[in-house]
Amino acid sequence: MMMMISTSVFAIILVISSVLALSTAISTITVNQYIKDGDTIVSSDGTFELGFFSPGNSKNRYLGMWYRTSSSTVVWVANRQIPINSTSGVLKLTTSGTLIIFRNTSDLTPIWSSSASLSVKNPVAELRENGNFVIREENDDKFLWQSFDHPTDTLLSGMKLGKNFVTGQERYLSSWKSSDDPAQGEYIYSLDLTGYPHLAIRKGQALVTYQTGAWNGLRFSGRPSFKNNTMYTHNVVISKEEVYYMFEVINNSVSRLMINSSGKAQRWIWLPQAQKWNFLHEIPADNCDNYNICGAYGDCNINNGPVCGCLEKFAPKDGDAWTKGDWTNGCTRKKPLDCQKGDGFRKYSHIKVPDTLSTWIDEGINGKECKNKCLKNCSCLAYASLNISNGESGCLQWFGDLNDMKEESVVGGQDLFIRVASSDSDRAKAGATLIISLSVSAGVCLLGLTLGFCIWKIKKNVMLKSSEGSRKSNTNKHNDMSQKEDLDLPYFSFSTLVQATKNLANSNKIGQGGFGPVFKGMLEDGQEVAVKCLSETSIQGTKEFMNEVKFIAKLQHRNLVRLLGYCTDGENKMLIYEYMPNKSLDWHIFDEFRNKLLDWPKRFHIIDGIARGLLYLHQDSRLRIIHRDLKASNILLDIHMNPKISDFGTAISFRENETTANTNQVVGTI
Repeated sequence: MMMMISTSVFAIILVISSVLALSTAISTITVNQYIKDGDTIVSSDGTFELGFFSPGNSKNRYLGMWYRTSSSTVVWVANRQIPINSTSGVLKLTTSGTLIIFRNTSDLTPIWSSSASLSVKNPVAELRENGNFVIREENDDKFLWQSFDHPTDTLLSGMKLGKNFVTGQERYLSSWKSSDDPAQGEYIYSLDLTGYPHLAIRKGQALVTYQTGAWNGLRFSGRPSFKNNTMYTHNVVISKEEVYYMFEVINNSVSRLMINSSGKAQRWIWLPQAQKWNFLHEIPADNCDNYNICGAYGDCNINNGPVCGCLEKFAPKDGDAWTKGDWTNGCTRKKPLDCQKGDGFRKYSHIKVPDTLSTWIDEGINGKECKNKCLKNCSCLAYASLNISNGESGCLQWFGDLNDMKEESVVGGQDLFIRVASSDSDRAKAGATLIISLSVSAGVCLLGLTLGFCIWKIKKNVMLKSSEGSRKSNTNKHNDMSQKEDLDLPYFSFSTLVQATKNLANSNKIGQGGFGPVFKGMLEDGQEVAVKCLSETSIQGTKEFMNEVKFIAKLQHRNLVRLLGYCTDGENKMLIYEYMPNKSLDWHIFDEFRNKLLDWPKRFHIIDGIARGLLYLHQDSRLRIIHRDLKASNILLDIHMNPKISDFGTAISFRENETTANTNQVVGTI
C-alpha cells in the first residue's frame, strides 16, 4: 500500500513538472514559463529550435537558435558578447514584455535583455516558422520586439538588411570571432547607403573589402545573373520610410546567407534527401572581387593574366609600377578631356559599375536625357541606366574617379558610358563627325558646377606658364603687386604651388567647394598644405578671395583654420592652408559607419571647439566677424580631431560698438 502511494505521488510530480517545464513541441513561452539550460522551444513547423548551446569546442553557454536538422548551424545568438560559464542559465519573459537572460535562478543580474515594450497586457514570446523569435500580445500578431531586427552573422528568408528611417533601426550582419566564439568579429556585411544602395563587406568600421556594385532592378551589377534560379528571389526596396535588401525562398527551399569570420559572405542551400548543406557561392569569390584592386579606371578580368588591365582608351598612370604588378595608381585617359570644345561617351558592356560613393540619380528620365544632362555637366564622368528590369530607365551619374570596376561575363554586369575625348567616343569610332559646342557662360557654370572644366583650365594655365613669360600685361603685374603689398601674409609663387601639388594632379585633389577645387601639396621643407584654387566657373570671385585673405590673415585662434599664404598670378588665385588630415566634419557625421566612431566625448570636444571659435569671432577678435556660411563641411578636423572653422569668403565684420550687422543679400550655401 505504501509503495502504491509513493508511486502515485511520483507520477503526479512528473505530470506537474511536464506542465511547468517546456517540451520540444512548444513554440511559445509566457510570463509563467521560462527556458532553462537543457530546455528548448521549437517552431510550429519543426524547422528551428531555440535554447542554450556551446559553440565548437567552447564550454561557454549562449542562448541561440539553430536548424533542428542541423544543430551545429546556429543562425542567431542573443548574449554573444557575454557568455555563461555554466549550464545554469535561464531565459525569462517578464510581465512588461521583456526577455531577460540570467546566469542562474539565484543571481537575478541580467546579462542580456530585449528592449522593453511601452504597453503590454499579456506578452508571449514565440519562435516563428521563418526563424524569427518575437514578442507579441497573446491575441495579436503585431510584434513588440523581434530577433530579425537584431541579426548576428546570418540572413534568413524574409529578413531585411538596411535601415528604417522612421525608427532609426539599422540591420546588418557581423561575423563571429571564430567558430568557438560568437562575439562580434572583424567583418560587417551591410546595405551601404553611401551613394546608390549596394551591399558591402567592411573590415572594422571603415575598410571596404568588397562591394557588389549598384542595384539595377534585377541584381547587383557585380553579381552574375541566375536565369534558372528556382531556389530564391531577391530585391532592394527603396522608399521614404526605409531602404533594405531581402531574399525569399521559393519551392520550399531552405537557404541562408552568412558572413564568416574570414570575411566571406556565403550562400548555402539545404539538400533534404542528402540531409546536408550544399555550398552555392561566396563573395569575394576571386581576386577581381577584392575592392578596387586595379585602381581608378582599371578593368579587372579574372580570365586574364595578370587580372588587371586598363579600359579601352585608357593607359596605366604609372607604367613602371604597373608592369611590376602594382596597380594601385590605376589608369588615366590617353587623350585628355576638353569640355569647352566638346567631349563624348564610350560604351563599355558587361561591366560591374563603379562604386557609387559620388553619384547622382534621377528616376524619371530616360537614357537619352541622362546622356545629355551628363554631357552638359563637365563634372559628370560617366552614366548608366538606373533600372534594367523592364527595358532601361532612370539615370545614374558618377562624379569623381571611377573605382572598383570589373569585367563580367555575358550574363552579368551592365552597360556603362564613360566620358572620353570626342575623338575616342562611340560616334567617332563609327566614323561620324562629332561637333559639340558647349557654352561655358557664367550661367551654365552656376547650374552645372563644371569641376572638370575648372581643373582643365587651371592645368591649361600650368602648361601655358612657360610660354607666357613677359607677355603678361603691365596691368596684371600692377594688380598682383598691389594686392601683395596690401596683404600682411606670405606670398607663394605659382610655380612653387604647381610643384607642391604635382601639377594639380587629380590624385592630389582632396575636396571641392563653391570656391573651387582643393589639392593636397607638400612644400620643399616637407610641410603638408591644402591649396584652394579659385576656378573660373566658381560663383565666388575675386571679392570673396580677397575677403577670405583679409579676415583670416588677421585672426588667430586654435579653432580657426590657419592661412599660411596666398598666390595671385594672372587668372590663378590660390589660398594655402594648413593641411587637415581628418577632412571635414560632414565626412564623418553623414557616413553611417564613420559616424559611429565619433563617441560622445569626441562629439562634445568638437562642439565645444566650434563654440569657442564662434565666441572668438563674435566677441573677442579685433574684427568681430559674422561667418554667414557655417556648416559641417566648413568645419575641418586636424590629426587630433580638433575642429577648425574655415571658409570666410562671405564673412562680414561689424564695429566694436555695434551689436548687429545687416546683410543686404542672400549669402551662404545655395
